Amino acid sequence: MKSRKNTGKFAGKGYYIALILCATAIGISGYMYYRNANTQDPQTDNPSLNVGVIDPTDDGIAAIATTPNGQTPTQNTETPIKTGWPVDGQTVSGYSMDALSYNATTRDWRTHNGIDIAAEAGTPVYAAADGQVYSVFEDDTMGVTVVIHHSGGYITTYSSLDSQLSVEPGDTVTLGQAIGTVGNTALIEHALGDHLHFSVSCNDAAMDPTQFFSLG
Repeated sequence: MKSRKNTGKFAGKGYYIALILCATAIGISGYMYYRNANTQDPQTDNPSLNVGVIDPTDDGIAAIATTPNGQTPTQNTETPIKTGWPVDGQTVSGYSMDALSYNATTRDWRTHNGIDIAAEAGTPVYAAADGQVYSVFEDDTMGVTVVIHHSGGYITTYSSLDSQLSVEPGDTVTLGQAIGTVGNTALIEHALGDHLHFSVSCNDAAMDPTQFFSLG
């Protein structure tokens, strides 16, 4: 009888131990599930770790930029400027901004921002490119002058003209259109006789006219 009672006690204790172990296992499983469910994926949470992650929306084809209405935008390409000589004649003084050249009128050495083209008085002077007449005036040293603005930041200046002109400020001119005639009104170049003083600038910087002619 004594041995049976001891066996019953041990059996009762084993039953409770089993219950405790089961409850513990269930608690640990629940804790691990809760932890995993609330832990963020480090690859998706940290952009610096997104190496090798494939975007399901990327089909490998580069997108084409479009305007809001769905049309492909066009590039703003400017048509190259066409140029031509402003007068038929002989160049008697060249462009010289990097070295001094002799001025027969002032009898000294100085820079020269354009070219001087000798021609008989009354010879037509033409616009060297399409553009718009910006100003017409009589300069104290360069005489009667016409300034024309062109596309691309180019400006052409025609000096030593006769006082009878064919254009005025605001006029639109085309390449080869007559704007006036050759004169000898530039006091600082009077020794050259009848001629056209022609100069060019691009974005407010002096430019060799021969380089301007090569554009067209």
